[in-house]
Amino acid sequence: MDEFYVIENLPVFIRNFQVKAYLWPQISPSLYRFLIRPVLFLFDPERIHRFTFFALRILFAFPLTGLIFRLLFKIRSEKLAREVFGIRFSNPVGLAAGFDKEGLIAEKWENLGFGFAELGTVTPLPQVGNPPKRLFRLPEDKALINRMGFNNGGVEKMAECLKKGRKGRIVIGGNIGKNKDTLNENALADYVQTFNMLFPYVDYFVINVSSPNSPGLRDLQEKEPLKKLLLGIRADNEKQKRPKPVLLKISPDLTEGQIDDILNVVSETGVAGIVAANSTTDRSGLKTPESVLDTIGAGGLTGAPILEKSIGLIRYISKKTGGKLPVIGVGGILSPDDALRMLDAGASLIQVYTGFIYNGPGFARRICRAILKGTE
Repeated sequence: MDEFYVIENLPVFIRNFQVKAYLWPQISPSLYRFLIRPVLFLFDPERIHRFTFFALRILFAFPLTGLIFRLLFKIRSEKLAREVFGIRFSNPVGLAAGFDKEGLIAEKWENLGFGFAELGTVTPLPQVGNPPKRLFRLPEDKALINRMGFNNGGVEKMAECLKKGRKGRIVIGGNIGKNKDTLNENALADYVQTFNMLFPYVDYFVINVSSPNSPGLRDLQEKEPLKKLLLGIRADNEKQKRPKPVLLKISPDLTEGQIDDILNVVSETGVAGIVAANSTTDRSGLKTPESVLDTIGAGGLTGAPILEKSIGLIRYISKKTGGKLPVIGVGGILSPDDALRMLDAGASLIQVYTGFIYNGPGFARRICRAILKGTE
């Protein structure tokens, strides 16, 4: 029974619910795939995203509802626990940045089985992002294309949400970026402002310089600008009584030479780890017709088509660093087997986004069960 919370003083009907919950792994995937997802996919992706958030905020406002969701979706086992860059994670499956951009239900992601959640990308000032329509499904490829453009309510709003809602039950990461109107030569000020405002409320930081949807942002991945940025953030981090891990999120479209430069900068600046990887601009090998892709236009591709890119990048980093640099693997995990492959390639932790949308709320649990099965 280590998969479930054992709470002696709960009413009998809830304790009985624990036993019935064992049937859920067999029911949940089919229910979502054949009944719920087809209905959701009838509507605009961004509208469904907002509706989902609204529904989850309502549901998780009630402690009993949260408990029921944890009984259904959360596996409790010490075999799943990980300690990475000095932080203990209850399990290695996290929600990737981009889903909860403002920390509106930050700690409640535990109710859906996640061991951690990365919030953002958040910027110093609120911004609306790119004009709609800017989020597209590619069902034939089990993929998404987005050009959201760091739409968020600003760091003050996220800090206020976390100040009210943090209970320390789940690890929270803060993914930070610069505002669109901020020139690259002034980017450090944006990152430092956001870093300092979020510092009391998150457990680790991720520096996002790799989104393809903010003009010129990826130029900050070049050696000298990146070094300046990371050294500046390190200086502020070291002023704190207890500095927090700072990670760097990189693009899957880098050359090996660029990756080597980044790893050298990471070593020089004391970065705690890498998040690999962000979305790609590559459209090769897709099943979706070219005419549809032309209609969609620019944006970052996520989902199944980028799995091999992500795994290759993780494997390369692991080899170059002798496995000593922690990597959070993200990009293309659409099944538990994909997750296991990413962990085998050298990832210490993994994150899901598109796979969560295509597989539904039980996805983190299914991955955790696969990990546990591998330890037997």
